[in-house]
Amino acid sequence: MGSMSIWHWLIVLVVVMLVFGTKKLRNIGSDLGGAVKGFKEGVKSDSDTSQQLPQDGKTIEGEVKDKTHSH
Repeated sequence: MGSMSIWHWLIVLVVVMLVFGTKKLRNIGSDLGGAVKGFKEGVKSDSDTSQQLPQDGKTIEGEVKDKTHSH
């Protein structure tokens, strides 16, 4: 009763296809792929901008304010 065999996965796949339909599954897959691609581009652009910041050795001072209100 450990791992599931290939037959179990095929039955699950058929049931999912019957419930959702192939068109809806295709749309979900393309939406998920677009989200992953956008995430990768966002991470890449963040790392690019962090490497392009000037390294002049100046310290930026500021005050951190707590957004949570603990009573």
